[in-house]
Amino acid sequence: MASDLFTQAELDRLSACIQRAELQSSGEIRVHLEKHCRGSALDRARVLFHRLGMDRTDLRNGVLIYVAGQDRKVSILGDEGIHNKVTDQFWALELENLLGCFGRGEYLQGLENVIADVGAKLKLHFPAQENDRNELSNEISLG
Repeated sequence: MASDLFTQAELDRLSACIQRAELQSSGEIRVHLEKHCRGSALDRARVLFHRLGMDRTDLRNGVLIYVAGQDRKVSILGDEGIHNKVTDQFWALELENLLGCFGRGEYLQGLENVIADVGAKLKLHFPAQENDRNELSNEISLG
C-alpha cells in the first residue's frame, strides 16, 4: 500500500534520514505509516513495536514513530533502554514538534526533524560501536 502523505521519493528520503541517524549510534529507528488508528495511537504503536521486532534489539534502544495520517494520530515510543535514558519531557517535546509541523502541512520536515533529534539522543546514550550492525530495516513500514 502506498502512503497517502508521501511520494515514493519522500519515503526513500525518510529511509535515508533513518540510516544517517543510525550510523552514529547502536540504536534503531522505525517509522510506521497507516491511514487509520482505532483507539489510542500509543496503544497501536505498542502493538506495532512488538510486531516489527523492535523489542528484540540487543540494547533495547529502538524507537518507533507512528503516524495514522487520515485520523491525524501520532505517537513516539522508545524501548526501555532509551526510555530510561531520556525524560518523558523529551518524548512529549518531540511529539509536540511533530504535531506542530504536521499542523502546518510539513509532514516530511516533521518526521525528518524527529528522526534527527532521536538519532542525536541515541548517539549520546548509545554511541556507535565497532561491531554495530543494523538490527532492523530502515524502510518505512506501511499498514
